[in-house]
Amino acid sequence: MTAPLRLLTIVIPVFNEESFIEAILDRVVGVDMAQFGLEKEIIIVDDSSTDGTPERLLEWGNRNGVRVIRHEHNMGKGAALRTGFKEAKGDIVLVQDADLEYNPLDYPKLLGPIIAGEADVVFGSRFAGGDPHRVLYFWHYFGNRLLTLFSNMFTDLNLTDMETCYKVFRAEILRKLTIKENRFGIEPEITAKVARLARRGACRIYEVGISYSGRTYQEGKKITWKDGMRAVYCILKYNLFQS
Repeated sequence: MTAPLRLLTIVIPVFNEESFIEAILDRVVGVDMAQFGLEKEIIIVDDSSTDGTPERLLEWGNRNGVRVIRHEHNMGKGAALRTGFKEAKGDIVLVQDADLEYNPLDYPKLLGPIIAGEADVVFGSRFAGGDPHRVLYFWHYFGNRLLTLFSNMFTDLNLTDMETCYKVFRAEILRKLTIKENRFGIEPEITAKVARLARRGACRIYEVGISYSGRTYQEGKKITWKDGMRAVYCILKYNLFQS
C-alpha cells in the first residue's frame, strides 16, 4: 500500500521580484491544504536578485515552514529549481512562479489527480478549461502553442501547455529526473523526461485547466524570443539525443 501523502513542498524561484514577492507569498501561505491532510513547506530560491527582493525576503526566512536560499550568482530559473528540488522534503513538489501570473487558489485543482492516486505529474494548462485569463500578447500565445505542438510531436503527449509554470510531481518521480537546463529550457527538458517515464509505464501525466493573469514587459515579464529558440533546441536535444 502506498504511504499517505503528508507534506507539500512549494518551490518558488525568484529573481528581481520586489514588486510582487510579498503578495505572492501571502497568497501561497493563505492556501489551506487541510482539506487534503497536507502541511506546506515553502522553499524560496533567490537567484541573486539585484533589486530590493533580498531585503523583502529577510522577514520571510524567519517564518515557520518557510526557507529562503540565495544563489551567490544569477544562474537562471532552471538552476533555481534544481536547488529547490534538492532541498525539498515533501511527498509532492509544486512549482510556483514569484510573480502574480499564476494563482495559488488553483492548488486544489492541481493536486486533485495526485491526491486521488490517479496521476504522478500534473501540468496546469493556461489553454484548457474556462477559467479567467488576462488578454495580452498574441505572439506569446501563438509561440507557446507552437512550442507545445512541437514538443508533443516528439514526446507523443497531447498536452495543451508544455511551457506552463505549474507543474506538480510526486517526489519519487522528481527524484528520477536529472535536470540540466539553467534557464527556461527546463520546461521542455522536464516534459521530455517525464514523457520518457510515461512511455515505460513509470509515470502517469495529467493536465488541468488553470486561471492566468499574464503580465507585460513593463510589469516585469522576462521571457523573450531567445528563450523560445532555446526551447526548440531543448525539445530536440532531450527527445532525440539523450536516453
